Amino acid sequence: AVTQQQAWDALNDPAVLKTCIPGCDKVEATGDNQYAMAMALTIGPVSAKFTGKITLSDIVPPASYKLSFDGQGGVAGFGKGSAEVVLTPNDQGCKLSYTMAEDFFKRFDAEMQRQYPDSYAAKMVMGEIETETPPVAAPAKSAIPLWVWVVGAVVLVAAVWLAS
Repeated sequence: AVTQQQAWDALNDPAVLKTCIPGCDKVEATGDNQYAMAMALTIGPVSAKFTGKITLSDIVPPASYKLSFDGQGGVAGFGKGSAEVVLTPNDQGCKLSYTMAEDFFKRFDAEMQRQYPDSYAAKMVMGEIETETPPVAAPAKSAIPLWVWVVGAVVLVAAVWLAS
């Protein structure tokens, strides 16, 4: 229920990304469209800290970008991969298409509901959208893009999966 630009801005806001990626500790720019990140993840009895590198490419604001990532989790292993994010305006606001973790985008939608409650409320009353996720707390603004956080989460999940 948000505009393409609102979604783009949020996807490039490190505070929003940190809110949406469980266990993310930091994201730092290391060069043009390159970021280093760190996060901690616990799955059952296994806990691990991961560090990773994210590189953005094919950036077409406010419509799309591609990202590639690789990460290390020490004894938990490593992960490598890529993802695409595409934002397409529609009658309801903006459609978000992606090739990455679903949990992140559920949390992202909840954050957009929190930041733009009037947009969601009007469309919910008209029966144009349904929501399943409650809003989350507001994050502070930062200069680290959202996709950097997303890539970190994907790196962590991939590392845990490879280690198991």
